[in-house]
Amino acid sequence: MIHPERIKILHHAHPCTGKYVLYWMQAAQRVEYNHALEYAIDCANEHQAPLLVFFGITDRFPEANIRHYRFMIEGLAEVHDTLQNRGISFACRLISPERGALELSKAAVMTVVDAGYLAVQKNWRAKIARSIACPLVQVETDVVVPLAQASRREEFSAATLRPKIQALLPRFLVPLKKRLPKKTDLKLPLQSINMADTDRILGSLKVDRGVMASDLFHGGTAHAKRRLSSFLKTRCERYDETARDPALDTLSNMSPYLHFGQISPLYIARRVQKVISAGSDAYLEELIVRRELSMNYVHYNQRYNTYDGLPAWAQKTLDDHAADRRDFVYGLADLEHAGTHDRYWNAAQREMLATGKMHGYMRMYWGKKILEWSESPRAAFKHALHLNNKYFLDGRDPNSFAGVAWCFGKHDRAWPERPVFGKVRYMNDRGLERKFDIDAYVHRIDRLYQTVATEVYEQWTNPHKPTGN
Repeated sequence: MIHPERIKILHHAHPCTGKYVLYWMQAAQRVEYNHALEYAIDCANEHQAPLLVFFGITDRFPEANIRHYRFMIEGLAEVHDTLQNRGISFACRLISPERGALELSKAAVMTVVDAGYLAVQKNWRAKIARSIACPLVQVETDVVVPLAQASRREEFSAATLRPKIQALLPRFLVPLKKRLPKKTDLKLPLQSINMADTDRILGSLKVDRGVMASDLFHGGTAHAKRRLSSFLKTRCERYDETARDPALDTLSNMSPYLHFGQISPLYIARRVQKVISAGSDAYLEELIVRRELSMNYVHYNQRYNTYDGLPAWAQKTLDDHAADRRDFVYGLADLEHAGTHDRYWNAAQREMLATGKMHGYMRMYWGKKILEWSESPRAAFKHALHLNNKYFLDGRDPNSFAGVAWCFGKHDRAWPERPVFGKVRYMNDRGLERKFDIDAYVHRIDRLYQTVATEVYEQWTNPHKPTGN
């Protein structure tokens, strides 16, 4: 049984006479450990109908580019094959998701959808809820503890959310049973794109091609599980000691897969639980408390993607110091091309350009320096969010919106006042040198970056050149 707390009825109606139960998959792009899918199978079995899974690909998703789309479509190809093996039809169309779901719902007994926390995702669900004829049920599956059960307001920090989540973990950190559909129909007369032809799908999209796709990360649940298994075997046990060190490269690299819903946080948590160590405890703190704090932020704060969404104390102290003299001032182009005086920061930016990811500690340093080097705190916030969303595979995600906001004081406390930063936490290069072998990080990124530098340059100078992906 799916916990009732994960289920929310978005449109009340009696089940319709239809050909299938529809699962509108959007945020949770996976077949394994997907509460929405398993709930939809239960509904299909109850109504003695086959299940149809639909995914809509829009080339107008805010700030998405070819890097993001390739990763996503690689994962969707795996979804198609895995659903076929379970006797479930998959229709993937190049259409605005809510419009495609509404069209297919006209022949559905009922419609199930997963939960999303960003404004664009919530707007899609609200729009279809106003127009759909059959029941529309949302099932929350991309968090361990359902959002409203953990808290019904925006939390100040991890310290205020942590005890609420920890009290609920025994209830929600439990296995998810895999269901089997009783009635299958893989020949439903429905249009769908050929998921095996990734190049053709990408070529048909009218999206920004000025950012090359990442060769280090490939999408799909299978890739995510292989990375997770490697992490659990070799790095998880000492995660509490090594995770903050960018020179060691000991992270799990789950964030791109979590962002696209290609792996379940519940599945990860249950695997990590088996590694009994301080490292596993530290990892679960990040996976559950910190990650779900970010979802709490974007869900309850409608201005999560703006400077005005920052805490009042942080805005005031930053604005009070907005006119302070800055030793260095860089515009967006200088930042984007890693053209600063700071080779540690430049290495972090190059890691992001080349791979679509950045070490977590360097990501904090990266954001803090953008604040220090921009002409104003508002300009800094705009620059940081633009680069975050454009280049990171896990950009445009609650976790990364909260991460950028943290650099400007969100989920943090006031510190001793200083120029430019005011009372917002400060970071500097001497801290990197004192804590880590930061030169080893720079050398590693330089070697990695050299392998793709020519292609990066070509994409900057000729952004309409095909990426070959």
